[in-house]
Amino acid sequence: MTNKKDLSERDICTKFITPALEKAGWDMQKQVREEVNFTDGRIYVKGNLTTRGKRRRADYILYYKPNIPVAIIEAKNNKQSVMAGIQQGLEYATILDIPTVFSSNGDGFYEHDRTAASGNVERTIPLDEFPTPEELWERYKRYKGIVTPEVERISAQDYFFDGTSHSPRYYQQIAINRTVEAIAKDQERILLTMATGTGKTYTAFQIIYRLWKAGAKKRILFLADRNALIDQTGRGDFRHFKDKMTVIKQKKIDKSYEIYLALYQGLTNYDEDKDAYREFSPSFFDLIVIDECHRGSASEDSAWREILDYFKTATHIGLTATPKETETISSTEYFGDPIYTYSLKQGIEDGFLAPYKVLRVGLNVDLEGWRPEAVKTDKSGQLVDDRIYNRKDYDRNLVIDERTEVVANKITEYLNKTNRFDKTIVFCVDIDHAQRMRAALANANSDLMAQNPKYVMQITGDNDEGKRELDNFLNPEERYPVIATTSKLMTTGVNAQTCKGVPQNKICKAYGAL
Repeated sequence: MTNKKDLSERDICTKFITPALEKAGWDMQKQVREEVNFTDGRIYVKGNLTTRGKRRRADYILYYKPNIPVAIIEAKNNKQSVMAGIQQGLEYATILDIPTVFSSNGDGFYEHDRTAASGNVERTIPLDEFPTPEELWERYKRYKGIVTPEVERISAQDYFFDGTSHSPRYYQQIAINRTVEAIAKDQERILLTMATGTGKTYTAFQIIYRLWKAGAKKRILFLADRNALIDQTGRGDFRHFKDKMTVIKQKKIDKSYEIYLALYQGLTNYDEDKDAYREFSPSFFDLIVIDECHRGSASEDSAWREILDYFKTATHIGLTATPKETETISSTEYFGDPIYTYSLKQGIEDGFLAPYKVLRVGLNVDLEGWRPEAVKTDKSGQLVDDRIYNRKDYDRNLVIDERTEVVANKITEYLNKTNRFDKTIVFCVDIDHAQRMRAALANANSDLMAQNPKYVMQITGDNDEGKRELDNFLNPEERYPVIATTSKLMTTGVNAQTCKGVPQNKICKAYGAL
């Protein structure tokens, strides 16, 4: 007979832990996941080579329903004590927002219950007394403050699943669950802070879908501040709403839909008698989600505040990567403290975001300033004011063509050293600057422009040809365009999966996501 001390950790799972779960009534196909990697492992970059660090992995995560985790189990071999895995499990449970942790070496279970339901936080239980799914669901409800049947019904509403392998990452799952639970308990103002690139729109879709399917919120407005975000949202996750959804365009209102996507600029004329949103009754919407809510500002006279004040009976959710906090503008003053925060630092640590590297290039006019010679005139023959110009002036009050060319050459030089077909965004001061930068980059890359004139393109709000190429720029499968010059169209929230270099209008502030 095999000595238990000689069994591996995996053998302990197979011979003792899994049978104990099955005996307690857990569905091993639907409610139990084994060896769950919940981070991707930090990306380390050296030159053009990348490697990943170690992933965080839980031995078992138990779910009452898909994406609603109620317990975690850490397994150890039998040479260790029954409680040997408890601290590792607690670390994971804190990250994953799970109330109950078990450690096991095959002799029994050592339990940590954050609700202290048994009177003690920790205790040892025999293998054949592992809690049932209903017992751990009751504990989860206690931990989350879910006390009424209606709050439980909404909180347990299924996620959207389209039959693919796409499922929420752990931090998205926490954000979704906390928001749905808070709204089920009648919280009216909610702020979610999630770093750019961590999937705020997908998170918002699952929140909206679950509340909508549960009947808790029947008419919903999703607000953004630019067409690129609305178009990408409608073609992306929100497409699953199908004929229940519409995009409000040209201020034309149709009240027969349930899900509405809109620019907040597209709903207001800054004229109380003509504002398009006033065609809806103040109680029309049950839920309003404001994407990139810091951009519209949280000041009382901002565009989206005007709309939210009109629909004040609705629940309001603010999504942002960077909450705005100044003496006159505060996201938290309106929404309250974030219900969940997932930072850029954490995203990089988990490996869901790539680390960035700042390449600083000092241009002489940026570092020293520039003063015109006596009676210096511009291209139109007008006298240039005699003063010292600095970085705040360039491409705003003063255009120096040679400076634009130097920046374009520096970007090209960097791409030549790495990969000339790495997708690259160049953020410019305004549309005129984006136009001039496109021309300078085209000349600096004339060989590739001769092969395909879409190698460099201006993608700005006023340029129809460029806007038509936005999807191709964002699509990893499309080679062209490679370099996009833009001003405000792509600054926040546009999903560019393959983007490597992201130079700003000053090359000395360049940054890139590999």
